[in-house]
Amino acid sequence: MNKIEKARTTINKIDKEIALLFQERMKAVEEVISYKIENNFPIFDEKREKEVIQKNCSLIQEEKYKKYYIEFIQMMMDISKNYQKDILQGQKNEEI
Repeated sequence: MNKIEKARTTINKIDKEIALLFQERMKAVEEVISYKIENNFPIFDEKREKEVIQKNCSLIQEEKYKKYYIEFIQMMMDISKNYQKDILQGQKNEEI
């Protein structure tokens, strides 16, 4: 196995793990939106997002990756907010 094949094998393994973790994360998002609906909280919480980025960014040890990790975590949070909006919209449609 050459260098690129070995790297791609590693990436494929990591992508599989990310897919499983993504599903777990989205299930947790369902619990979050349920709580927000019950307590009439908004989907977007700027303070919470900043805390998440700061806390998780501190886990990245190599400085050269931090900028990209911030983009990554922000995209995940944006996906989570979009999913919450879809759930909320689905609930509103059920009420009509």
